[in-house]
Amino acid sequence: MEWNRDLIERLADNVPGGYAAGGEPTTEPTALAGLALVAHRRRARAMEVAQLAAEWLANQQAECGSVGISPDRPTPCWPTSLAIVLWHAVQSATGSEQFAASIARAVQWALAERGRTQKQGALARHDTTLTGWSWAANTHSWIEPTAMFVLALKAVGEGGHPRTREATQLIADRLLPGGGCNYGNTIVLGQTLLPHVQPTGLAMMALAGEDIDDPRIELSLTYLQRELRRDMTTASLCYGLVGLAAHNRRPVDRLAWLERAHRRTLDPKASCYKLALVALAAADSYPFAHQFGSALAHERN
Repeated sequence: MEWNRDLIERLADNVPGGYAAGGEPTTEPTALAGLALVAHRRRARAMEVAQLAAEWLANQQAECGSVGISPDRPTPCWPTSLAIVLWHAVQSATGSEQFAASIARAVQWALAERGRTQKQGALARHDTTLTGWSWAANTHSWIEPTAMFVLALKAVGEGGHPRTREATQLIADRLLPGGGCNYGNTIVLGQTLLPHVQPTGLAMMALAGEDIDDPRIELSLTYLQRELRRDMTTASLCYGLVGLAAHNRRPVDRLAWLERAHRRTLDPKASCYKLALVALAAADSYPFAHQFGSALAHERN
């Protein structure tokens, strides 16, 4: 696909990158770009630039192990999860241990970091006693940062850790009765809240491979399949598609939708963030790192 090749070339030219063209490099877009380039590693320059992205993130890591949102903003530290995933992906792809120390420090920090819990009350119907991860320190656990840390811990072999187990329970608990999820509330003051595509996609990524007998998971996948369409915003479309890919589901029109999203990135204001998301969703296989190890080992043998 010509547009796919152009997408990867443009992405490689914008690493490290940020949320706006020409803006300061930030950690989330750079990590996602690196992951997308690993997923397209057979393209020219892809692994070389993915390596540079991983090294850039390692240079942002604090002594405690966390990674902030940009070089001059060391907090909040939720991007630590994506840094772990990229470091592991690059190591799996290259057979190196270059980022082992960075991963170890980041995982230690992540396991010590906890979203705030509270006693179950009447206002919220979700289980407020479960511990996950938050957007900012000392605040309530929410779907998206918790899903990112679950992906990170699974990537490095900590899928069975008690924190990972509790976090997957939290994500399942926050699914809405009819499927899907939002930022992490379910029923408030007797009103069932509406689902959103992006957090639902992330939740489905985190719950992939889990042995959870909960009909809301299938309902959530059905929700994504029903809601995805060509004129959807780039982030929602791409996270929705990757969430479905985690469960081996790929809408027949997905490449046409992604080509349309790619055409939107041709605007001079298009960001590394959007380029990375389109590239991730356009990967031939599920692009997140907890599957890289066995797949790449098979390739090398």
